[in-house]
Amino acid sequence: MNTPHTPHASQAAPRLSINRWTCRSTPIQEFLEATAARDLEAVGLWRQDVEEIGVDALKRRADDAGLRVSSLCRGGFLTAADESARAASLDENRRAIDETAALGAPTLVMVVGGITQEDKDIGGARARVAENIATLAPYAESAGVTLSLEPMHPMFTADRAVIATLDQALDIAEGTGSDAVGVIVDTYHVWWDPTLEQAISRAGRSGRLFSYQVCDWSLPLAAEPLFSRGYMGDGYIDFPAITRMVKDAGYTGDIEVEIFNEDVWATPAHEAIGIVRQRYEELVLPYA
Repeated sequence: MNTPHTPHASQAAPRLSINRWTCRSTPIQEFLEATAARDLEAVGLWRQDVEEIGVDALKRRADDAGLRVSSLCRGGFLTAADESARAASLDENRRAIDETAALGAPTLVMVVGGITQEDKDIGGARARVAENIATLAPYAESAGVTLSLEPMHPMFTADRAVIATLDQALDIAEGTGSDAVGVIVDTYHVWWDPTLEQAISRAGRSGRLFSYQVCDWSLPLAAEPLFSRGYMGDGYIDFPAITRMVKDAGYTGDIEVEIFNEDVWATPAHEAIGIVRQRYEELVLPYA
């Protein structure tokens, strides 16, 4: 394990946010305190924490730690063909929008959902996502919340997201006609895309680049590939290049580090966050 970087006292890391699931096994209060102790200014939170302690209590704890909430994860799962399941999903997403607003977070991360073995119609699933996002957009607008569609690596198409590229996500976002719908650039999911630079530029031109998340692509893949996210610099992703693309597209918001990795989860939160900050300052911030 790398020796954690100890930042100078009271020296904030500009724009750096750490996603709650980077320290998934750490109790929420300990996570917030460890984040503040490393002089970070923001956190990305998950709805599981809302369910555990309540949205108002979670907001108070973040406020007491001096932390902004950069995003809430997650909404979505909007591919069901059954009408009752669709209605239930829309209701759940409206609750997620309400929670995002209550936390003061600007955006709700949308993992749109996959397909089933019974219904293998990917095109139909994508059409339902587009329809349902358009249905949710006015509600998000009224709450002052944006919806960040997250394209995911194609290996997750079956179970998590029938959107695999930024261009697919942007097609849906632009199709709503709503300024409240945009995209998130997550390096783990999009680094491989040969049209990435053009797609990020497109997102910037349309004012729909709402969030930037970073972590590395580590090999060998874990038994659960979603847990193969690593610290920046431990894998194969060119963070300076992608960060320059995001900067050139006009993005000036939080840069959120989201790592799902069992070794990271087993590391004490203050150590893991220290490593995150060091790698961010070396590989991301100079190009942002």
